[in-house]
Amino acid sequence: MSLAPSSNSSTIASSTSSKSARNAKFSAFATQALLPITSRPDLVFTHGKGGWLYDHDGKRYLDFIQGWAVNSLGHCHPVMRDALAAQGAMLLNPSPAYYNVPMIELADLLANLSGLGKVFFANSGAEANESAIKLARKWGQLHPSASGNARFEIITFKNAFHGRTLATMSASGKPGWDTIFAPQVPGFPKAEMNDIASVEALIGPDTVAVMLEPIQGEAGVVPATEAFMKALRALTKARGLLFIVDEVQTGCGRTGTLFSHQQAGIVPDIMTLGKGIGGGVPLAAMLCGDEFAVFQPGDQGGTYNGNPLMCAVGLAVMRTVSAPGFLEFVRAQADYLSAGLQHLSSRYGGEGERGAGLLRALLLGRDIGPQLVEAAREATPDGLLLNSPRPGLLRFMPALNVSRDEIDQMLSMLDTLLAKHV
Repeated sequence: MSLAPSSNSSTIASSTSSKSARNAKFSAFATQALLPITSRPDLVFTHGKGGWLYDHDGKRYLDFIQGWAVNSLGHCHPVMRDALAAQGAMLLNPSPAYYNVPMIELADLLANLSGLGKVFFANSGAEANESAIKLARKWGQLHPSASGNARFEIITFKNAFHGRTLATMSASGKPGWDTIFAPQVPGFPKAEMNDIASVEALIGPDTVAVMLEPIQGEAGVVPATEAFMKALRALTKARGLLFIVDEVQTGCGRTGTLFSHQQAGIVPDIMTLGKGIGGGVPLAAMLCGDEFAVFQPGDQGGTYNGNPLMCAVGLAVMRTVSAPGFLEFVRAQADYLSAGLQHLSSRYGGEGERGAGLLRALLLGRDIGPQLVEAAREATPDGLLLNSPRPGLLRFMPALNVSRDEIDQMLSMLDTLLAKHV
């Protein structure tokens, strides 16, 4: 039944009035002090619980971004709160020059879970990747080319994303990043994802390593195939190169196994972790096999690296994620989400969905991603937080303990949005 003009006018007036009231409340938080590094909407999040965030006006949002795959267990999970409170009452930071108990326990756990015997803690994925780059170059100095020159080149991939430091931006293959802060750090030739011949063609006397994301998240959730991963591992071994796997976004259970490369049945020489390892606090790690641990005291460090407060939280997160049954739950929820996205794609003429575990993308078939993100956030009574790293798709990164009800609610809200925009 169509609404009478007067009813429609009343609805629009009510919506406009409500938005004006929200804007007035937001203005109380307005600040000019923050450097504008991103375009933020006019809302301030005040608290969160599980899969939901709440803003300054009391509106709630179903969060399928979760800090860009950071909040492994959702917002303010009890095991994290308890770990923060308990460790915060004992010891915050004795300096990385000394051992502390959470540092030791988390390092041992990661080594046991990964099969890589040495761990270096950092505060962000970019720092972990920077450490991997430094370690590979140090290895290249100790294992020079036949001519005696130190090897320093690390083959990376077009459309890759490894961080925002100068070195990790140079290692990344994101279009346009080669000019933002030019000149780039040299030594990062770019191969084609899933094309082993393109990698082999770039290997030269200066090559020391190959660095790969198992799934290129920022590129739109583009997976490396199992065959490609196996071929890379075989190629790097045959040519005496290090194989670095950047698991900052894909690690710690995100793709349904503890580490994404395990699905290809391989073991890298170096692995980096970030995002999900801390469940929302700044924590990252670089792991390597014992034979590749060539740093000497003074080669690498960091004021907050391995501090007990962050490591205590990381320990709680990793114990939860690696507990019996947890990853089986992730895989079951991933299959359920994948089927729901496939249904929406078929219904609205999309191009399917892809990904692994709870890192997925819906291929829209048209460049409406940014509009859907905004419309989802502005929806009432509940908003929905989505991400569109490319205009033609949406990326989904819910908490690993997301419920079926939350998946159903997200799919229903997205169904309504697609009906209006397709």
